[in-house]
Amino acid sequence: MPSKRDYYETLGVSKDASAEEIKKAYRKLAMKYHPDKNKNQPKEAEEKFKELSEAYEVLADQEKRVRYDQYGHAGVESTFRQGGFDWSDFTHFEDISDIFGGFSGFGFGGSIFDQFFGGRQRAGPQEGRSLRYDIEISLEEASKGIERELTIPHSVQCKTCKGQGAKAEDLKTCPTCKGSGQVQRGQKRGYTSFVSISNCPTCRGAGRQIAKPCTTCGGAGQKSVTSKMKVSVPKGAEEGMKLRIRGAGEASPTGGTPGDLYIIVHIAPHDLFDRDGRNLHIEVPISFGEAALGAEIEVPTLNGTALVKIPPGTQTGTVFRLKGKGMPDLRGYGDGDEFVSVQLVTPTKLTSDQKNLIKEFTDSVGKYGKTDRKKVRFGGFKRKR
Repeated sequence: MPSKRDYYETLGVSKDASAEEIKKAYRKLAMKYHPDKNKNQPKEAEEKFKELSEAYEVLADQEKRVRYDQYGHAGVESTFRQGGFDWSDFTHFEDISDIFGGFSGFGFGGSIFDQFFGGRQRAGPQEGRSLRYDIEISLEEASKGIERELTIPHSVQCKTCKGQGAKAEDLKTCPTCKGSGQVQRGQKRGYTSFVSISNCPTCRGAGRQIAKPCTTCGGAGQKSVTSKMKVSVPKGAEEGMKLRIRGAGEASPTGGTPGDLYIIVHIAPHDLFDRDGRNLHIEVPISFGEAALGAEIEVPTLNGTALVKIPPGTQTGTVFRLKGKGMPDLRGYGDGDEFVSVQLVTPTKLTSDQKNLIKEFTDSVGKYGKTDRKKVRFGGFKRKR
C-alpha cells in the first residue's frame, strides 16, 4: 500500500502557512477538481478531491494540525471514525459551499460524491446530531493549557430497547424500502445520468418500523441526560479553536452511532495584554525623569514580572522586546515575544515650586529642550497647516 503524501505538499502550502492560506489553496484545488470539469475522469477526480479534503480537514483544524505536525499521519488516524479518512469525517463543507452551490442538505454524514457521481451512501441507521459547546478561558489559561470539566445536556441510547424504539419482536419490516433502509432514484446532471441512493424517508434508514413502542423511552430510542465530560485545552490555544469529542453528541434517532461534541474556545479580553498570534503587547507608563535619565523598570508578564532597561533620552512610544515572554506556539514552534511600549506620563497637578523648577530646566537646556515645530512630521509626512 503506497504511503500517503504529506498534507502540506498535497495542498501546495508551506508548513508555516496561515489558516487563510490553507483555505485559499484548498478552494483553488477544489475548483480545479470540480466534477463538472472532470467528466472524462470522474473516478480520478473523486480520489483526488478526497485526498485534498483529507489534507484540508486536518490542516484546517487546529487540534488535528498540532497532532499531525508532531506525529505525522499516525497522529490523526485516531480522529477519523474508521481509523482512516471517510467523507463522514469532513466538517468544512461551509468553506467551499459556493463552489458546489451549497451543501446545506448534506450534513455531517453525507458524501458530496453521492450527489455528483451517484455514489452509495452508508446503509442502515443514521448518525446522531453533533453538538456545540462554547467555553471561555483566560489568557493565562490559554498560555499554560487547562483541563475543564463540562456539564453537557444531551441524549443517549435507551438501554431497554438499545436505541431501536421497541423490542425486537415489536419491530416490522419497513414497507417502503423492504428492510434495506435505502431507496433509489434516477437523476441526470448535465450529460451524465446516474442512480442516487439515499436513506429511506419512511424509516430513516433503519429498515424497520415500530409496532409497539418501548415502555422506557416511548419509542424514541433515546432519553435525555446530563453528563460530565473533561476537555483538555492545549497551551497556546487561540480564539475560536475547535476541539472535537467523538461520540459525545446526540444519540442517533435510528439506533446508529451518536454524534460528536464540538468545543469552541474563546479567550477572554485581558486587562493588560493585547494578543497578536504568539506575541503579546503591553503599554507601560514611565516618568519624564525615567525617560530622560534612563532607568530599569519592572514590567508585568503572563508568568510574573521582568526588568526592562530604559536608556537615557527614550521617547514615548518606544517599543522594547522581551524575547520568549509571549504565548507558546500551538504547533510547538516555540514561544512568542512580549513587546513593551513605554508611554510618557505628564503630571497634571504641579505645585508652584515644581512649575518654577520645570521652567528653569526648560530655559537651561535652550533649543535642545524645545521642539522645532516646523520640523515635526507625522507618519513620515509634514503636518498640514
